[in-house]
Amino acid sequence: MSDFKPGLEGVVAFETEIAEPDKEGGALRYRGVDIEDLVGKTAFGRVWGLLVDDSFYPGLPFAEPVAQVVRSGDIRVDVQSSLASLAPLWDFKPLLDIDDDQARDDVARAASATLSLIAQSARGDLPEVPRARIEEGSSVVERFMIQLRGEPDPRHIKAVDAYWTSAAEHGMNASTFTARVIASTGADVAAALSGAVGAMSGPLHGGAPARVLHMLDETERIGDARTYVARALDEGERLMGFGHRVYRAEDPRARVLRRTAKELDAPRYEVAEALENAALEELHARKPDRVLATNVEYWAAVVLDFADIPTEMFTSMFTCARTAGWAAHILEQKRTGRLVRPSAEYTGPTSRSIDDVPGAQDALKQGV
Repeated sequence: MSDFKPGLEGVVAFETEIAEPDKEGGALRYRGVDIEDLVGKTAFGRVWGLLVDDSFYPGLPFAEPVAQVVRSGDIRVDVQSSLASLAPLWDFKPLLDIDDDQARDDVARAASATLSLIAQSARGDLPEVPRARIEEGSSVVERFMIQLRGEPDPRHIKAVDAYWTSAAEHGMNASTFTARVIASTGADVAAALSGAVGAMSGPLHGGAPARVLHMLDETERIGDARTYVARALDEGERLMGFGHRVYRAEDPRARVLRRTAKELDAPRYEVAEALENAALEELHARKPDRVLATNVEYWAAVVLDFADIPTEMFTSMFTCARTAGWAAHILEQKRTGRLVRPSAEYTGPTSRSIDDVPGAQDALKQGV
């Protein structure tokens, strides 16, 4: 009897000490620490250390000067390409050939470089911010925002820090699995991170918090959240930011980001709260058998919008945050020393003659 699981749904492939999404309780803990006790209270660079080292110190180092080797106009392409180039530029050796301490140093350098590369690519044709100005920043997030903006609003720095901390790690998912698979081959850390960036770029994983802003725009235009929600559902539209494959209760990341938006007095907080309440009420009325609570995308959109992050950067901001989780998993996978090699159940044709393949006669006649 086959034990085939499409998409590896429910298959336990790893043991991990890094993060624990509690789907029934609606909680998320980083090495046992609830994100409620981290977001807005401890800087992202320190939370990176918690996930990677199980210690807030030394945390994520500041980014070294790193050149953007590709300038395509697409942040994902620029960052993925530039990351892969770090192996020869910075002499990263395969994980198989280095010890755990060296691997930790390498992945920290590569992770901080990722943030710098994203900021550089996002500036496009604007002049680079002077290195001396960047180094005036006192935290990882502040330096990123200076490199991105030049003179960032302190409230925007707090908003981004909260978002990055809330999205730093979330157990096993497509990009984290990709990073672990690549790490399991013994490849260098830049290759593993570059692969994870590629997986994150897919809309089914990277998410679509930007679509939440359209709902807020329409609610503001109509002037009534309940009217918008009812009309949208009647027309068969999907309300973005509700429901999650993991949680059977409210997404804890949504909870801390809602708190962040309120504390920072985000201008769209009230309309977002009204829309959320109207959506939850209507969804529960129409689908009482389903758990459709608010997920991270909803309030992430509000917080990033407040920080004046353009929608085309939303996935890249998710990438910045998740460098923490990826780094931790790369190192954890290295310590296992085991190659990830799942099986596949063959469903193709049985043994047949080459002549049964379309175009066989012409191919054989052409030869090699």
